[in-house]
Amino acid sequence: MSKTIELIFDFVSPNAYLIWQPLQDLAEKYGATVAITPAFLGGMHKLTGNAPPFIRDAEVKGKNEYAMLELGRFVTKHGLSKFRMNPKFPFNTITLQRMLVALPRDKRAGFIEALLPAIWEQGLDATDADTLGKILQDSGFDAEALFARTQDPAIKQALIDNTEKAVARGAFGIPTMFVDGEIYFGKERLGQIEEQLAAP
Repeated sequence: MSKTIELIFDFVSPNAYLIWQPLQDLAEKYGATVAITPAFLGGMHKLTGNAPPFIRDAEVKGKNEYAMLELGRFVTKHGLSKFRMNPKFPFNTITLQRMLVALPRDKRAGFIEALLPAIWEQGLDATDADTLGKILQDSGFDAEALFARTQDPAIKQALIDNTEKAVARGAFGIPTMFVDGEIYFGKERLGQIEEQLAAP
């Protein structure tokens, strides 16, 4: 029976970009599927008392420098040489996350793949509605309809609900994955996820 990797996702996390393709490759290797649950990282931080590592660890000598070293190693290992830190980071993703919620589940991966390179390779300002709309239209999405749906109270509430439910299940950051009810946080957990997928 095929296993499912549930990915709690927000575009604002550079680690969401970094884990995206390696996770797809891992799922393909084991015949698993990746199910995307959009959440709002800012809301997760507020609910859990967490903070972005570069802020939280700013006063810890050497910690952020080491994190960048590990990031570089991950980039090299997985061939993600196009990655660039977005100049607008951290940026507000509420509109993008609501769009993800509004989309049918089988359209979410295509939406993510249309925007991840623009944001994390080309430096797109994720709050630039005109540029965002053009990329979406060029990728086959109805940008006008998606922008309209971000103002739907039901879509707004669904994103809030997703975020609160993720936190209630133990999530505190992005990316968080669930496999067979087990929680895994961070791009460094790919090896553990593989072990879980390989288990009978």
